[in-house]
This record gives sequence, C-alpha cells and structure tokens, in this order.
Amino acid sequence: MDLKPKGKLIAIGGAENKGNGVEKPGSDSGSFIEDGILRRVVDEMGGPSAHIALVTSASSIPKEVAENYREAFGKLGVRELDVLDIRDRQDVKPDMVKRLSKADGVMLSGGNQLRLTTIFGGTAFLELMKRRYRDEKKFVIAGTSAGAMCMSSTMIYQGHSATGLIKGGVKMTTGAGLIQDVIIDSHFVERGRFSRLTQAVAGNPNSIGIGLGEDTGVVITDGDMLETIGSGQVMIFDGHDIAYSNFADVEEGEPFSIEGMRVHIISKGHSYSLSQRTFTAVRVHERI
Repeated sequence: MDLKPKGKLIAIGGAENKGNGVEKPGSDSGSFIEDGILRRVVDEMGGPSAHIALVTSASSIPKEVAENYREAFGKLGVRELDVLDIRDRQDVKPDMVKRLSKADGVMLSGGNQLRLTTIFGGTAFLELMKRRYRDEKKFVIAGTSAGAMCMSSTMIYQGHSATGLIKGGVKMTTGAGLIQDVIIDSHFVERGRFSRLTQAVAGNPNSIGIGLGEDTGVVITDGDMLETIGSGQVMIFDGHDIAYSNFADVEEGEPFSIEGMRVHIISKGHSYSLSQRTFTAVRVHERI
C-alpha cells in the first residue's frame, strides 16, 4: 500500500520576495518576483488561474499581510485569492471548510505558529487540508515562517539562539502533522538559529531538522524529496548517526554534548531525500 502523500508541501523560511523591494537586502524588486518563490508557489498550484486560499491566522496584522499577498500574487497574474479571516477557533465554521474545499492550494502566512496549531488543531478544516494533501496530486500547501514551522509533527514554538545549546532553552509542542519525523525552523541563517535546531534534533534524533533561510524554501514531493528554491540556503540536521549524547542526563539550564550530528547545506537546485538521508548535487552545466 502506497502511503506517500500525493500533494506537495512548500515550506518557506520567511521574508520571501513579494516584488516590493523590501524583503531581502541586496535583492532586486519588481521583475525579480517572476523568478522567485511565489512564482513557484503559483506554478505548483496550477498557474495564474489557480484558486488560492490565504490563511493569515498566525499574523497579528492579518489585514496588512493579506493586502501584501494580494498585491504580490496579483503581479503574478492570480485573480482568485480567497482570504480566510480566521482569528480564533470560533471562526473555523463550515463555510470556511467549504471555501477550503474549492481551493487548488493553501498559503499559510507567517506570525506565531502556536496560533495556527491552537486554532486549527482537531478541526474539520485541518483534517480536510490533510486529506486533500494526502489524496490529491495537484493540491499544494505552502507556508512561510510560522506557516512552514507548523507543518511538522514536532514544532518549535519558542527559543532564542543564545540559549539554544542550553537544555530547556528550546520549547517544542505538537505541530499540524502534515509531515512526520522532521522539525522545521525559519529565518534560520539570518537569525543564527543553528543552536536551537541542534537542541531540537538532539531531543528527537529520529527527526530531520530543516533550517530554512529567508527568501528560501523547499518543495517537498512524496513527503520525502526536498528541492531547495529561492535565493538562500537550507541546512539539514541529521541526528541518526549520533554516537554520544548526554542531553537526557544533564539538568535543565546546563550545556549538553553531542558527537556525530551530520549537517548538510543545500542551495537552489539541490535536493535531499528524507527517507534515504542523501544529498543530491546538481552539476554546474546542468543548471545553465
């Protein structure tokens, strides 16, 4: 029995270029969006004619976020962007589930990932999203920052880079469970979150840690193959071969030791298999 999901996930590290020139220092605005992450999101969802549902529940400024995406997707030719204004569990009504059923894909905005799991956990909305991702080949769920971090079964919801290597410095809970045995972190390179994903994997060595840089993401096919997209880098943390760890033995607030954590750095056009734990390089001439 094939248990691989038929749909795709697109996890983005935040600050994706929206064509307004403010997303990433040093990047071009305007036409750059045509070659960027949001263009890939639109293409995966079926092109400009796609019906996209935008969920801004994670954000504290949902109207502003919705307008930014309406403008960005509009530049890419998208006309059917359905903004689902869901602020708490009481808003997750049958009408919202019906609107989700009509969408070709979902875009989850950034903000606070704990808002996403506390609002949607156990609801018919999340169950439909999971079912469509599992059963429909063309269904796509994209998420940026918090929207990416909530995708995994184990989710980081708190923790600073400075305390990431101190036991207890990273707080985790159950995520939306769209993909198993991974832990996703965002704004990874820019905010120096190496330490907190290290701790997350140290406590969950069966999971692969995925650190997403800004304006960078991964397209996940078959719930397994990660293809890096965007202008930055993705870091992979693999704890399967850890030979020694005293993480379980040290007290809260104490530093811990690990031997044998494997780390990969993957830029645009390169891939990684979660099941095989293998990196696939692309030769230079193949990328031209």
